[in-house]
Amino acid sequence: MAEKRKRRQSRVPTTRIGRVLRLGLTAGGLAAGGAAESIRRLAGSRGAGQSSALLTRANASRLARRLSHLRGAAMKLGQLLSLESEQVLPPEFAEALAILRDSADTMPVSQLNRLLGREYGKGWQARFRKFDYEPVAAASIGQVHHVVTSDGRELALKIQYPGVARSIGSDVNNLATLLRMSRILPMELDISGITSEARRQLQQEADYLQEAAHLERFGDLVADEPRFRVPAVHRDLTTRRILAMDYMHGEPLVTLGEPGASQSRRDRVGGLLYHLLFRELFEFGVMQTDPNFGNYLVDPDSGDLDLLDFGSAMEYPSEFTRRYARICKAMLDEDIELVESIATEIGYIHPDDSDDHARQIVNLILMICEPLRHQGAYDFASSDLTARARDAGIDLVFKSGHFRAPPPETIFLHRKLVGSFLLCARIRARVNVRSLIEPFLD
Repeated sequence: MAEKRKRRQSRVPTTRIGRVLRLGLTAGGLAAGGAAESIRRLAGSRGAGQSSALLTRANASRLARRLSHLRGAAMKLGQLLSLESEQVLPPEFAEALAILRDSADTMPVSQLNRLLGREYGKGWQARFRKFDYEPVAAASIGQVHHVVTSDGRELALKIQYPGVARSIGSDVNNLATLLRMSRILPMELDISGITSEARRQLQQEADYLQEAAHLERFGDLVADEPRFRVPAVHRDLTTRRILAMDYMHGEPLVTLGEPGASQSRRDRVGGLLYHLLFRELFEFGVMQTDPNFGNYLVDPDSGDLDLLDFGSAMEYPSEFTRRYARICKAMLDEDIELVESIATEIGYIHPDDSDDHARQIVNLILMICEPLRHQGAYDFASSDLTARARDAGIDLVFKSGHFRAPPPETIFLHRKLVGSFLLCARIRARVNVRSLIEPFLD
Protein backbone atom coordinates (compact mmCIF):
# COMPACT_ATOMS: atom_id res chain seq x y z
CA MET A 1 0.00 0.00 0.00
CA ALA A 2 0.98 3.61 -0.38
CA GLU A 3 3.24 5.26 2.13
CA LYS A 4 1.32 6.75 5.03
CA ARG A 5 1.10 10.48 5.56
CA LYS A 6 -0.61 12.55 8.20
CA ARG A 7 -4.04 13.65 7.02
CA ARG A 8 -6.58 16.17 8.23
CA GLN A 9 -9.22 14.77 10.58
CA SER A 10 -12.82 15.89 10.68
CA ARG A 11 -16.03 14.25 11.81
CA VAL A 12 -18.12 12.94 8.94
CA PRO A 13 -21.63 14.48 8.95
CA THR A 14 -23.86 11.42 9.21
CA THR A 15 -27.42 12.76 8.85
CA ARG A 16 -29.08 14.11 5.73
CA ILE A 17 -29.93 17.34 7.52
CA GLY A 18 -26.36 17.75 8.71
CA ARG A 19 -25.04 17.21 5.20
CA VAL A 20 -27.57 19.61 3.69
CA LEU A 21 -26.53 22.24 6.22
CA ARG A 22 -22.86 21.75 5.30
CA LEU A 23 -23.67 22.27 1.64
CA GLY A 24 -25.72 25.31 2.63
CA LEU A 25 -22.67 26.72 4.38
CA THR A 26 -20.72 26.05 1.21
CA ALA A 27 -23.24 28.01 -0.83
CA GLY A 28 -23.03 30.85 1.67
CA GLY A 29 -19.26 30.79 1.50
CA LEU A 30 -19.30 30.94 -2.28
CA ALA A 31 -21.75 33.83 -2.22
CA ALA A 32 -19.63 35.71 0.32
CA GLY A 33 -16.54 35.09 -1.74
CA GLY A 34 -18.34 36.32 -4.82
CA ALA A 35 -19.52 39.49 -3.05
CA ALA A 36 -15.99 40.24 -1.89
CA GLU A 37 -14.70 39.73 -5.41
CA SER A 38 -17.37 42.05 -6.82
CA ILE A 39 -16.37 44.79 -4.38
CA ARG A 40 -12.73 44.29 -5.29
CA ARG A 41 -13.48 44.57 -8.99
CA LEU A 42 -15.64 47.66 -8.56
CA ALA A 43 -12.95 49.30 -6.49
CA GLY A 44 -10.54 48.59 -9.30
CA SER A 45 -13.03 49.78 -11.90
CA ARG A 46 -13.19 46.30 -13.41
CA GLY A 47 -16.88 45.85 -13.91
CA ALA A 48 -18.15 42.28 -13.78
CA GLY A 49 -21.35 40.48 -13.10
CA GLN A 50 -22.05 38.51 -9.95
CA SER A 51 -21.84 35.18 -11.76
CA SER A 52 -18.33 35.89 -13.02
CA ALA A 53 -17.33 37.16 -9.60
CA LEU A 54 -18.22 33.76 -8.17
CA LEU A 55 -15.78 32.02 -10.52
CA THR A 56 -12.62 32.82 -8.61
CA ARG A 57 -9.68 30.66 -7.59
CA ALA A 58 -10.50 31.35 -3.93
CA ASN A 59 -14.06 30.09 -4.40
CA ALA A 60 -12.76 27.08 -6.29
CA SER A 61 -10.49 26.17 -3.38
CA ARG A 62 -13.33 26.85 -0.92
CA LEU A 63 -15.60 24.41 -2.76
CA ALA A 64 -12.95 21.69 -2.98
CA ARG A 65 -12.14 22.02 0.72
CA ARG A 66 -15.82 21.79 1.73
CA LEU A 67 -16.37 18.69 -0.39
CA SER A 68 -13.27 16.94 0.96
CA HIS A 69 -14.64 17.62 4.45
CA LEU A 70 -18.15 16.41 3.55
CA ARG A 71 -16.97 13.29 1.69
CA GLY A 72 -19.51 10.80 0.40
CA ALA A 73 -21.49 11.25 -2.80
CA ALA A 74 -21.04 15.03 -2.84
CA MET A 75 -17.26 14.62 -3.04
CA LYS A 76 -17.59 11.80 -5.57
CA LEU A 77 -19.81 13.91 -7.85
CA GLY A 78 -17.23 16.68 -7.60
CA GLN A 79 -14.61 14.20 -8.78
CA LEU A 80 -16.79 13.12 -11.68
CA LEU A 81 -17.51 16.69 -12.74
CA SER A 82 -13.80 17.53 -12.60
CA LEU A 83 -13.33 14.97 -15.37
CA GLU A 84 -16.61 15.03 -17.26
CA SER A 85 -17.21 18.76 -17.28
CA GLU A 86 -13.74 20.21 -17.50
CA GLN A 87 -14.66 21.32 -21.00
CA VAL A 88 -17.31 23.68 -19.61
CA LEU A 89 -16.08 24.40 -16.09
CA PRO A 90 -13.94 27.46 -15.53
CA PRO A 91 -10.28 26.30 -15.41
CA GLU A 92 -9.94 27.34 -11.74
CA PHE A 93 -12.81 25.05 -10.74
CA ALA A 94 -11.68 22.17 -12.93
CA GLU A 95 -8.24 22.35 -11.29
CA ALA A 96 -9.59 22.69 -7.75
CA LEU A 97 -12.07 19.82 -8.13
CA ALA A 98 -9.27 17.70 -9.58
CA ILE A 99 -7.68 17.81 -6.12
CA LEU A 100 -10.66 15.77 -4.90
CA ARG A 101 -9.46 12.78 -6.91
CA ASP A 102 -6.63 12.18 -4.46
CA SER A 103 -7.58 13.54 -1.05
CA ALA A 104 -10.19 13.57 1.70
CA ASP A 105 -10.31 14.26 5.41
CA THR A 106 -10.21 11.23 7.71
CA MET A 107 -12.55 10.22 10.51
CA PRO A 108 -11.59 11.00 14.11
CA VAL A 109 -10.61 7.90 16.09
CA SER A 110 -13.74 8.11 18.25
CA GLN A 111 -16.03 7.97 15.21
CA LEU A 112 -13.96 5.17 13.68
CA ASN A 113 -14.18 3.07 16.86
CA ARG A 114 -17.95 3.42 17.02
CA LEU A 115 -18.24 2.30 13.41
CA LEU A 116 -15.99 -0.74 14.00
CA GLY A 117 -18.08 -1.67 17.04
CA ARG A 118 -21.28 -1.56 15.01
CA GLU A 119 -19.83 -3.74 12.25
CA TYR A 120 -17.78 -6.25 14.27
CA GLY A 121 -19.54 -6.15 17.62
CA LYS A 122 -18.31 -5.65 21.17
CA GLY A 123 -14.70 -6.60 21.75
CA TRP A 124 -13.76 -6.22 18.09
CA GLN A 125 -10.21 -5.31 19.10
CA ALA A 126 -9.54 -8.98 19.93
CA ARG A 127 -9.69 -9.77 16.21
CA PHE A 128 -6.46 -7.83 15.62
CA ARG A 129 -2.89 -8.09 16.81
CA LYS A 130 -2.18 -4.66 15.32
CA PHE A 131 -4.49 -1.87 14.15
CA ASP A 132 -2.88 1.23 12.63
CA TYR A 133 -5.23 4.14 13.28
CA GLU A 134 -3.49 6.43 10.82
CA PRO A 135 -5.09 5.61 7.43
CA VAL A 136 -2.89 4.70 4.48
CA ALA A 137 -5.52 6.19 2.17
CA ALA A 138 -8.69 8.29 2.40
CA ALA A 139 -11.14 8.86 -0.44
CA SER A 140 -14.73 9.97 -0.98
CA ILE A 141 -16.50 6.84 0.29
CA GLY A 142 -14.11 5.42 2.88
CA GLN A 143 -10.59 5.17 4.27
CA VAL A 144 -8.06 2.32 4.41
CA HIS A 145 -6.21 1.00 7.48
CA HIS A 146 -3.26 -1.36 7.79
CA VAL A 147 -3.95 -4.19 10.26
CA VAL A 148 -2.57 -7.53 11.39
CA THR A 149 -5.17 -10.05 12.51
CA SER A 150 -4.89 -12.14 15.65
CA ASP A 151 -3.97 -15.12 13.47
CA GLY A 152 -1.20 -13.19 11.70
CA ARG A 153 -2.77 -12.08 8.39
CA GLU A 154 -1.55 -8.69 7.12
CA LEU A 155 -4.60 -6.93 5.71
CA ALA A 156 -5.94 -3.66 4.44
CA LEU A 157 -9.35 -2.70 5.88
CA LYS A 158 -11.40 -0.36 3.71
CA ILE A 159 -13.85 1.26 6.11
CA GLN A 160 -16.83 3.24 4.82
CA TYR A 161 -17.68 6.62 6.33
CA PRO A 162 -20.90 6.54 8.39
CA GLY A 163 -24.03 7.96 6.78
CA VAL A 164 -22.60 7.92 3.25
CA ALA A 165 -24.81 5.18 1.81
CA ARG A 166 -28.15 6.62 2.94
CA SER A 167 -27.34 10.17 1.82
CA ILE A 168 -26.27 9.45 -1.76
CA GLY A 169 -29.44 10.69 -3.43
CA SER A 170 -29.71 13.90 -1.44
CA ASP A 171 -25.97 14.63 -1.75
CA VAL A 172 -26.01 14.35 -5.53
CA ASN A 173 -29.16 16.44 -5.95
CA ASN A 174 -28.04 19.14 -3.52
CA LEU A 175 -24.56 19.52 -4.99
CA ALA A 176 -25.94 19.72 -8.53
CA THR A 177 -28.32 22.48 -7.38
CA LEU A 178 -25.47 24.31 -5.62
CA LEU A 179 -23.27 24.27 -8.72
CA ARG A 180 -26.09 25.62 -10.85
CA MET A 181 -27.26 28.30 -8.43
CA SER A 182 -23.67 29.46 -7.98
CA ARG A 183 -23.31 29.65 -11.77
CA ILE A 184 -20.30 27.34 -11.63
CA LEU A 185 -22.11 25.21 -14.19
CA PRO A 186 -24.22 26.87 -16.88
CA MET A 187 -27.91 26.84 -15.98
CA GLU A 188 -28.63 25.53 -19.47
CA LEU A 189 -26.37 22.50 -19.14
CA ASP A 190 -28.41 19.37 -18.60
CA ILE A 191 -26.48 17.13 -16.19
CA SER A 192 -29.47 14.99 -15.26
CA GLY A 193 -27.88 12.04 -17.04
CA ILE A 194 -24.65 12.50 -15.07
CA THR A 195 -26.44 12.81 -11.74
CA SER A 196 -28.73 9.85 -12.43
CA GLU A 197 -25.82 7.62 -13.42
CA ALA A 198 -23.79 8.90 -10.47
CA ARG A 199 -26.57 7.95 -8.03
CA ARG A 200 -26.86 4.46 -9.53
CA GLN A 201 -23.14 3.80 -9.57
CA LEU A 202 -22.55 5.25 -6.10
CA GLN A 203 -25.24 3.04 -4.57
CA GLN A 204 -23.28 0.12 -5.95
CA GLU A 205 -19.95 1.56 -4.80
CA ALA A 206 -21.24 1.91 -1.23
CA ASP A 207 -21.91 -1.85 -1.00
CA TYR A 208 -18.60 -3.44 0.00
CA LEU A 209 -19.98 -6.96 -0.37
CA GLN A 210 -20.49 -6.14 -4.03
CA GLU A 211 -16.98 -4.70 -4.27
CA ALA A 212 -15.65 -7.90 -2.73
CA ALA A 213 -17.35 -9.82 -5.54
CA HIS A 214 -15.77 -7.46 -8.11
CA LEU A 215 -12.33 -8.02 -6.55
CA GLU A 216 -12.72 -11.78 -6.82
CA ARG A 217 -14.05 -11.53 -10.37
CA PHE A 218 -11.19 -9.32 -11.57
CA GLY A 219 -8.70 -11.58 -9.83
CA ASP A 220 -10.02 -14.42 -12.00
CA LEU A 221 -10.07 -12.27 -15.17
CA VAL A 222 -6.40 -11.28 -14.92
CA ALA A 223 -5.18 -14.58 -13.52
CA ASP A 224 -3.55 -15.30 -16.91
CA GLU A 225 -1.44 -12.13 -16.67
CA PRO A 226 1.16 -12.14 -13.86
CA ARG A 227 1.82 -8.46 -14.64
CA PHE A 228 -1.40 -7.67 -12.76
CA ARG A 229 -2.13 -8.61 -9.15
CA VAL A 230 -5.42 -8.29 -7.33
CA PRO A 231 -5.55 -8.63 -3.52
CA ALA A 232 -7.49 -11.57 -2.14
CA VAL A 233 -10.69 -10.88 -0.19
CA HIS A 234 -10.98 -12.07 3.41
CA ARG A 235 -14.67 -12.78 3.84
CA ASP A 236 -14.56 -13.41 7.59
CA LEU A 237 -13.77 -9.72 8.18
CA THR A 238 -15.79 -8.28 5.28
CA THR A 239 -19.19 -6.66 5.80
CA ARG A 240 -21.36 -4.32 3.75
CA ARG A 241 -19.41 -1.37 5.23
CA ILE A 242 -15.92 -2.93 5.74
CA LEU A 243 -13.83 -4.66 3.06
CA ALA A 244 -10.90 -6.81 4.20
CA MET A 245 -8.23 -7.71 1.63
CA ASP A 246 -4.55 -8.56 1.35
CA TYR A 247 -2.20 -5.70 2.17
CA MET A 248 -0.06 -4.98 -0.90
CA HIS A 249 3.49 -3.66 -0.54
CA GLY A 250 4.04 -1.95 -3.87
CA GLU A 251 5.20 1.63 -4.32
CA PRO A 252 2.80 4.51 -5.06
CA LEU A 253 2.28 5.04 -8.78
CA VAL A 254 3.05 8.74 -8.40
CA THR A 255 6.71 7.93 -7.67
CA LEU A 256 7.19 7.17 -11.36
CA GLY A 257 6.64 10.85 -12.11
CA GLU A 258 9.47 11.97 -9.84
CA PRO A 259 12.92 12.99 -11.17
CA GLY A 260 15.23 10.03 -11.56
CA ALA A 261 12.54 7.48 -12.24
CA SER A 262 13.36 5.05 -15.03
CA GLN A 263 11.80 6.04 -18.37
CA SER A 264 11.51 2.37 -19.32
CA ARG A 265 9.61 1.71 -16.09
CA ARG A 266 7.31 4.68 -16.81
CA ASP A 267 6.63 3.44 -20.33
CA ARG A 268 6.03 -0.12 -19.16
CA VAL A 269 3.48 0.92 -16.55
CA GLY A 270 1.74 3.31 -18.97
CA GLY A 271 1.48 0.46 -21.46
CA LEU A 272 0.04 -1.84 -18.80
CA LEU A 273 -2.61 0.73 -17.90
CA TYR A 274 -3.82 1.00 -21.49
CA HIS A 275 -3.52 -2.73 -22.18
CA LEU A 276 -5.74 -3.42 -19.18
CA LEU A 277 -8.20 -0.70 -20.24
CA PHE A 278 -8.65 -2.31 -23.65
CA ARG A 279 -9.01 -5.81 -22.19
CA GLU A 280 -11.65 -4.52 -19.78
CA LEU A 281 -13.68 -2.80 -22.49
CA PHE A 282 -13.34 -5.15 -25.43
CA GLU A 283 -12.67 -8.53 -23.81
CA PHE A 284 -14.00 -8.63 -20.25
CA GLY A 285 -17.08 -6.47 -20.76
CA VAL A 286 -16.57 -5.06 -17.27
CA MET A 287 -14.35 -2.15 -16.32
CA GLN A 288 -12.91 -0.63 -13.18
CA THR A 289 -13.88 3.00 -13.77
CA ASP A 290 -11.95 4.88 -11.08
CA PRO A 291 -8.37 5.28 -12.36
CA ASN A 292 -6.73 7.44 -9.70
CA PHE A 293 -3.25 7.09 -8.25
CA GLY A 294 -4.44 5.57 -5.01
CA ASN A 295 -5.89 2.57 -6.82
CA TYR A 296 -2.58 1.30 -8.22
CA LEU A 297 0.77 0.26 -6.76
CA VAL A 298 3.92 -0.66 -8.65
CA ASP A 299 6.16 -3.57 -7.70
CA PRO A 300 9.61 -2.00 -7.19
CA ASP A 301 11.41 -4.99 -8.68
CA SER A 302 9.26 -6.22 -11.56
CA GLY A 303 7.27 -3.11 -12.45
CA ASP A 304 4.06 -5.15 -12.23
CA LEU A 305 0.84 -3.44 -11.15
CA ASP A 306 -1.25 -4.07 -8.03
CA LEU A 307 -4.93 -3.29 -8.69
CA LEU A 308 -6.55 -2.20 -5.44
CA ASP A 309 -10.00 -0.72 -5.76
CA PHE A 310 -13.04 -2.12 -7.55
CA GLY A 311 -15.81 -0.17 -5.88
CA SER A 312 -16.58 1.53 -9.17
CA ALA A 313 -17.01 -1.25 -11.74
CA MET A 314 -19.21 -0.97 -14.80
CA GLU A 315 -20.70 -3.71 -16.95
CA TYR A 316 -20.80 -3.03 -20.69
CA PRO A 317 -23.05 -5.09 -22.97
CA SER A 318 -21.54 -6.56 -26.11
CA GLU A 319 -23.46 -4.21 -28.44
CA PHE A 320 -21.99 -1.20 -26.61
CA THR A 321 -18.44 -2.50 -26.87
CA ARG A 322 -18.91 -3.46 -30.54
CA ARG A 323 -19.88 0.14 -31.32
CA TYR A 324 -16.80 1.43 -29.54
CA ALA A 325 -14.60 -1.04 -31.38
CA ARG A 326 -16.14 0.12 -34.68
CA ILE A 327 -15.68 3.83 -33.96
CA CYS A 328 -12.08 3.26 -32.85
CA LYS A 329 -11.38 1.29 -36.04
CA ALA A 330 -12.98 4.04 -38.13
CA MET A 331 -10.75 6.62 -36.43
CA LEU A 332 -7.61 4.60 -37.13
CA ASP A 333 -8.73 4.22 -40.76
CA GLU A 334 -9.44 7.99 -40.98
CA ASP A 335 -13.00 7.18 -42.12
CA ILE A 336 -14.60 10.40 -40.91
CA GLU A 337 -18.06 9.66 -42.35
CA LEU A 338 -18.17 6.35 -40.48
CA VAL A 339 -16.97 8.04 -37.27
CA GLU A 340 -19.90 10.47 -37.55
CA SER A 341 -22.37 7.66 -38.25
CA ILE A 342 -21.29 5.58 -35.23
CA ALA A 343 -21.11 8.70 -33.03
CA THR A 344 -24.79 9.20 -33.88
CA GLU A 345 -25.56 5.58 -32.96
CA ILE A 346 -23.82 6.02 -29.59
CA GLY A 347 -25.63 9.30 -28.91
CA TYR A 348 -22.81 11.82 -29.11
CA ILE A 349 -24.54 13.34 -32.13
CA HIS A 350 -28.31 13.78 -32.24
CA PRO A 351 -30.29 13.47 -35.47
CA ASP A 352 -31.49 17.07 -35.17
CA ASP A 353 -27.97 18.49 -34.80
CA SER A 354 -26.80 20.75 -37.61
CA ASP A 355 -24.11 19.52 -39.99
CA ASP A 356 -21.71 22.09 -38.55
CA HIS A 357 -22.39 20.98 -34.98
CA ALA A 358 -21.96 17.32 -35.94
CA ARG A 359 -18.60 18.12 -37.55
CA GLN A 360 -17.51 19.93 -34.40
CA ILE A 361 -18.35 16.88 -32.30
CA VAL A 362 -16.51 14.55 -34.68
CA ASN A 363 -13.46 16.82 -34.59
CA LEU A 364 -13.58 16.84 -30.78
CA ILE A 365 -13.81 13.02 -30.70
CA LEU A 366 -10.82 12.75 -33.05
CA MET A 367 -8.87 15.19 -30.91
CA ILE A 368 -9.63 13.41 -27.64
CA CYS A 369 -8.62 10.08 -29.19
CA GLU A 370 -5.30 11.49 -30.39
CA PRO A 371 -3.20 8.94 -28.40
CA LEU A 372 -5.06 6.07 -30.12
CA ARG A 373 -4.56 7.56 -33.59
CA HIS A 374 -0.92 8.53 -33.10
CA GLN A 375 1.70 6.51 -34.99
CA GLY A 376 4.42 5.29 -32.62
CA ALA A 377 4.93 6.14 -28.95
CA TYR A 378 2.72 8.97 -27.69
CA ASP A 379 4.52 11.31 -25.26
CA PHE A 380 1.86 12.01 -22.64
CA ALA A 381 3.99 14.40 -20.59
CA SER A 382 4.62 16.81 -23.45
CA SER A 383 1.06 16.70 -24.78
CA ASP A 384 -1.19 19.75 -24.52
CA LEU A 385 -4.23 17.65 -25.41
CA THR A 386 -6.19 18.44 -22.23
CA ALA A 387 -5.92 22.19 -22.84
CA ARG A 388 -6.85 21.84 -26.51
CA ALA A 389 -9.81 19.59 -25.71
CA ARG A 390 -11.02 22.00 -23.04
CA ASP A 391 -10.82 24.96 -25.43
CA ALA A 392 -12.61 23.01 -28.17
CA GLY A 393 -15.29 21.94 -25.70
CA ILE A 394 -15.85 25.52 -24.58
CA ASP A 395 -16.18 26.62 -28.19
CA LEU A 396 -18.60 23.80 -28.87
CA VAL A 397 -20.78 24.61 -25.87
CA PHE A 398 -20.76 28.38 -25.72
CA LYS A 399 -20.44 29.37 -29.37
CA SER A 400 -22.96 26.86 -30.66
CA GLY A 401 -25.35 27.27 -27.76
CA HIS A 402 -25.61 23.49 -27.33
CA PHE A 403 -25.62 22.43 -23.69
CA ARG A 404 -25.88 18.67 -23.81
CA ALA A 405 -24.20 16.18 -21.52
CA PRO A 406 -22.83 12.96 -23.05
CA PRO A 407 -24.94 9.78 -23.07
CA PRO A 408 -25.29 8.54 -19.46
CA GLU A 409 -23.90 5.08 -20.25
CA THR A 410 -20.62 6.69 -21.39
CA ILE A 411 -20.00 8.75 -18.25
CA PHE A 412 -17.88 6.24 -16.37
CA LEU A 413 -16.11 5.12 -19.53
CA HIS A 414 -15.07 8.73 -20.07
CA ARG A 415 -13.90 8.80 -16.47
CA LYS A 416 -11.66 5.82 -17.21
CA LEU A 417 -10.33 7.26 -20.48
CA VAL A 418 -9.58 10.71 -19.08
CA GLY A 419 -8.18 9.31 -15.86
CA SER A 420 -5.87 6.92 -17.73
CA PHE A 421 -4.56 9.80 -19.85
CA LEU A 422 -3.90 11.89 -16.74
CA LEU A 423 -2.13 8.98 -15.03
CA CYS A 424 0.18 8.51 -18.00
CA ALA A 425 0.83 12.25 -18.20
CA ARG A 426 1.68 12.39 -14.50
CA ILE A 427 4.14 9.49 -14.69
CA ARG A 428 5.58 10.93 -17.93
CA ALA A 429 4.97 7.76 -19.92
CA ARG A 430 5.54 7.25 -23.64
CA VAL A 431 3.19 4.60 -24.97
CA ASN A 432 2.36 3.23 -28.40
CA VAL A 433 -1.36 3.19 -27.66
CA ARG A 434 -2.27 2.43 -31.26
CA SER A 435 -0.37 -0.86 -31.24
CA LEU A 436 -2.12 -1.85 -27.98
CA ILE A 437 -5.65 -1.26 -29.26
CA GLU A 438 -5.27 -2.67 -32.79
CA PRO A 439 -5.43 -6.37 -31.74
CA PHE A 440 -8.86 -5.74 -30.20
CA LEU A 441 -10.27 -4.20 -33.39
CA ASP A 442 -9.68 -7.08 -35.82
